[in-house]
Amino acid sequence: MIERQLDLFSDIDVQTASHAQHSTQRPVIAADLDDAALIAAIPRASLVDSAALAAEAARRRLAAAVPALAALCRRFTGFGADRPVREQESALRALAAIGGPEATQAVSGMIGRAVVQGPTLVIAATAAAQMNATLPAEVLGSLFRHPDPVARAAACRCARPLPEVMTLLVGLLGDHDRTVASSAACALGRMGRSEARPALKKLLREQPSREIVEAVAAIGDEECMVLLGRLARERPAFASAVLDALESIDHPRANVIAAAVRRDAKSAGGRG
Repeated sequence: MIERQLDLFSDIDVQTASHAQHSTQRPVIAADLDDAALIAAIPRASLVDSAALAAEAARRRLAAAVPALAALCRRFTGFGADRPVREQESALRALAAIGGPEATQAVSGMIGRAVVQGPTLVIAATAAAQMNATLPAEVLGSLFRHPDPVARAAACRCARPLPEVMTLLVGLLGDHDRTVASSAACALGRMGRSEARPALKKLLREQPSREIVEAVAAIGDEECMVLLGRLARERPAFASAVLDALESIDHPRANVIAAAVRRDAKSAGGRG
């Protein structure tokens, strides 16, 4: 009940607090601050200043700012069930840009502890996927059921090879959103699950991407190898990714097709 009351008034509270703080202070010029001053200003920043400060920390790839950015997010815990919390959004985007183990752990922890919710949770899940974060099975299960397909697709990219997670991923192969279904197939492919093979073959034919090529490598049968070779021949931009995939497949046919891809690449280079 208390948490829900916070949600009911969260947007008013956040906007009022930000406006009051901004009305008594001049906006900071983030680029003029040294690293220490920039970091010190982040946790209690106003709505206007938080975006500029976070963006500057991201621009500098300032790893030392990670705790301050996480503190800014935690300051709004319990808010944002219905509307994005802009301060959290700015901090999350900065953490994703900075990257590294500490930033990845911070984003994963905030998702797991429900520091972010509502629309901002979608931003957090996207950041986690961008950082190749891994999330606990119960958190993944919740994200797999999220109404926003962006969150479901991001969760697929954070999946771990746990039995309960793989079962849910198999279910997502039939998701009505094509991006979610594709992300689930790629996740299962990376885990070596053959259930993803039909979907990945279809994607190789119709919507190839580097992610799909990489996912096929772990479960590629002879038809997959032929499709990879055809992709490299028809779309040379994929040749490097295809070669990496074929070289990871322990099968004589993969070696033959890889040699043909190299010959085609050499021939094309000679003509150029």
